[in-house]
Amino acid sequence: MMDRSPIKVFLVDDQAMLRAAFKSLLARDSRYQVVGDVGDAREAIATVGQLRPDVILLDITMPGLSGLDAIVPLRRELPTVRILMLTHHEGESFVQQAMKFGADGYLSKDSDPEELAIALDAVARGRPYLSPKVVGGLVAMARGTEPMNHEVPSRIGSLTSREREVFQLLALGKSNKDVARELKLSLGTAKKHRENLQRKLDCHSAAELARLAISEGLLRI
Repeated sequence: MMDRSPIKVFLVDDQAMLRAAFKSLLARDSRYQVVGDVGDAREAIATVGQLRPDVILLDITMPGLSGLDAIVPLRRELPTVRILMLTHHEGESFVQQAMKFGADGYLSKDSDPEELAIALDAVARGRPYLSPKVVGGLVAMARGTEPMNHEVPSRIGSLTSREREVFQLLALGKSNKDVARELKLSLGTAKKHRENLQRKLDCHSAAELARLAISEGLLRI
């Protein structure tokens, strides 16, 4: 019997130490080959077609373009790739959005290291994977043993990809001019996005936006 080719993995996470840890973990197992690692979602989109990984380990919480908003453009560049979300955030809203956008799996960063191999093998074979930590939370919510907050997830879920980018920048305390410069928008468009976000999210200051972003896992403390 011929040996199976290693699963080619592409790591996308803005935390360099975490990427190094995952690379070290995967390097110990001949079943996997890390073909690249980057800390920016846009860089991942630009290089995925050249690297041609089998699976992307994709963090959700990244500055600029979030992992959620990177799913569709990554698939556009490489339709065959499998995407495994890798995150500390196990909330119902994020799981639903990730799967809706086309993710193949959702793995908690708090999972045991052995679970990484299980998740990678599953999505590489075309099977969806949800971390037991995530499933446990969803089951608890469905049974009513944990409170379900429908208001905040529905507000966050209503944002477009561009609005989510603007939201993250504003939550970091960026001005309208900063947003316009970083996203290559006109100042008028940046102001309009801010007004729409304040109305949609019912947040009327940078502090309120930051609190919401932290609670939803889009901004690290």
